[in-house]
Amino acid sequence: MEFIDEAIQHYADAMTEPETELLASLNRETHMKVMQPRMLSGHFQGRLLSMLSHMLQPKRILEIGTYTGYSALCLAEGLAEDGELHTIDINAEQEKRIRSYFERSPRAGSLHLHIGNALEIIPGLQAPFDIVFIDADKSNYLNYFNLVADKMVPGGLIIADNVLWSGKILDEKERTKDKDTAALHEFNTRVSADPRFQPVLLPVRDGLMLLRRKR
Repeated sequence: MEFIDEAIQHYADAMTEPETELLASLNRETHMKVMQPRMLSGHFQGRLLSMLSHMLQPKRILEIGTYTGYSALCLAEGLAEDGELHTIDINAEQEKRIRSYFERSPRAGSLHLHIGNALEIIPGLQAPFDIVFIDADKSNYLNYFNLVADKMVPGGLIIADNVLWSGKILDEKERTKDKDTAALHEFNTRVSADPRFQPVLLPVRDGLMLLRRKR
């Protein structure tokens, strides 16, 4: 769900850096061959992730929820020369596709895909993290946050996707009957009040929560 006028979004897209050929190819393939292609970060959000990564020049990125690998490739663009990105997904069906695109990336040697339960994998990964991108099962957003909050470098950034949940987050009835809406509302409420972080919720696509770890 987009939260601004469609014409304005098209104008913003036109004035935004275009996708690389690799990303455009993955975008097309995802829409042609993969279920629920709206889960893809896409051009505009992907360029935002790339810019944030370039600004921080992270040494270590953690992504929770890979899907087809588009957002990982965007975030990897800003990695420090000796940096690395670890991305976790529980769905092994996309593994072959993800690895094929990672191998074509200029940062191929820096990209590490983990298939399995993120709650079990994260504790075994080397910290601290400069960027964490959360875009997985909504019921565990707060659990993921709690796992990584104290593993962030000062000034590090946690980014959580889909925090507006197609606008359902505003509906008290939805928060009562839908577990994902309830979980996202609790996540937003808890993290925005956490004194360790500076929160900004951006109404980009389905909502991005940015949380900067205070120094």
